[in-house]
Amino acid sequence: MNYSFDHNLFLWLNFDGGEFVDSLMLAASNPVAWSWLYVLVLYMVWRDSGWRGVALFVVVVGIALGLSDMIAGIFKHVGLLKNLWPEFPARLRPMHTPELQDAIHVVKAGGRYGTVSAHAATTVAMALLSGGYVRRWWMWCVVAAMTVVVCYSRIYLAFHFPFDIVLGLLTGLCSVALAVGVVQGVKRVLQLKTRE
Repeated sequence: MNYSFDHNLFLWLNFDGGEFVDSLMLAASNPVAWSWLYVLVLYMVWRDSGWRGVALFVVVVGIALGLSDMIAGIFKHVGLLKNLWPEFPARLRPMHTPELQDAIHVVKAGGRYGTVSAHAATTVAMALLSGGYVRRWWMWCVVAAMTVVVCYSRIYLAFHFPFDIVLGLLTGLCSVALAVGVVQGVKRVLQLKTRE
């Protein structure tokens, strides 16, 4: 299978920005760097919906992030479901792609495969749920900016090709839909039981 269709776009986006940019992109890829935003989101959810709202938000986020990570792992042959589709032809990360070895900037070594970006999947899931629960225009702007920065950092660091990021974004979107559907289904079942 030919996976080289987005190599030129990757090469255009991946460059050596020096130690400062390297450090910035490593930080952007680290979920801990965004902890201030998660705390802000939890505060906003609590302010609008109380502790029950926070608990529901945490459950939905947990399901969505778990699904995003596990689904991405299927295509990279890592994680809990790594053996679900063993014959899938996983795509090498840019840093492990032989024909690009001398043309790219690599900051830190990573796993062998990067077919679906788990960072993109979990970030878009968190962004959609945060924006959806908080429902303020400025929150949508902040989470959109976070998503762009995290996704670009994965290309800059040579962990993913652009199409891996797109697949990650789609995975995150599907995971959010599934998580919201599961929670709404459980809520409906509980409401029916309380009426009986």
